[in-house]
Amino acid sequence: MALTLASREVEPEFALAAERLIARLKDSGVGASAPAVGEPMPPFLLPDERGHLVSLEHLLDTSPVAVAFHRGHWCPYCRISMNALAGAQQKIGKAGQIVAIMPERQQFAEHIKIEAEAAFPVLTDIDNGYAMSLELAVWVGEEMQRLMSNRGRSLPEYQGNDSWTLPIPATFVVTRNGLITARYLDPDYQRRMAIEDLLAALNAAG
Repeated sequence: MALTLASREVEPEFALAAERLIARLKDSGVGASAPAVGEPMPPFLLPDERGHLVSLEHLLDTSPVAVAFHRGHWCPYCRISMNALAGAQQKIGKAGQIVAIMPERQQFAEHIKIEAEAAFPVLTDIDNGYAMSLELAVWVGEEMQRLMSNRGRSLPEYQGNDSWTLPIPATFVVTRNGLITARYLDPDYQRRMAIEDLLAALNAAG
């Protein structure tokens, strides 16, 4: 990806630190015990960018749902993903829904939704509680904490806590009966579920 290559050239120290973090997460098997295809998707009740509570159960009353976890509005890869998902929702129409989940406060959830011109809700996972329940939440580590702070990326300000914890990006496609029919997760935050795969999974789930 062009963004990754540019980052290595412009900010080599940060890029190398990110590669070490990704390697550590992969070695530790992060995400391996997250809900799998064929299993029920654990329910959630989370506030959206307007402060309204949204439940998985209510969403599934209408159509299948793609649940996509993002790290935050400050993450360029998350912004790219949000833009792609916004375009995908237009193609899906009423055949399926997308919901984004991130561990940031309402104002930042609203910011990324407006920037992407997304029609779907962006939910705030307070203290990464839901991500933790799915075994998706990780500590960024001291090195990344220092580098991110030096770059002005203040997770405590964005999230309202000082845990320096993020979800690994993941997408789950859930049928109306609550079962997962497709799953994508990767400790490498630069990788996301292909939009073509997401569209196919939602169409099949319907």
